[in-house]
Amino acid sequence: MKNKLKVLRAMRDWSQAQLGEHLDVSRQAVNAIETGKYDPSLPLAFKIARLFDLPIEEIFDDGFNGGKDA
Repeated sequence: MKNKLKVLRAMRDWSQAQLGEHLDVSRQAVNAIETGKYDPSLPLAFKIARLFDLPIEEIFDDGFNGGKDA
């Protein structure tokens, strides 16, 4: 799943480890989410959205556009 986590993290000048501390996950988990190797659980996605004060949809793109291009 594509996401803007790396950009959002950079805007706050946080390392992956620092973001992991805010989310109670490892640096490796943050890296895996940023690179699309791992999709966060729904509770973790909500936690990320709350941390950056954004809707989940503005952070994560599941590739589904509701048929708007059809």
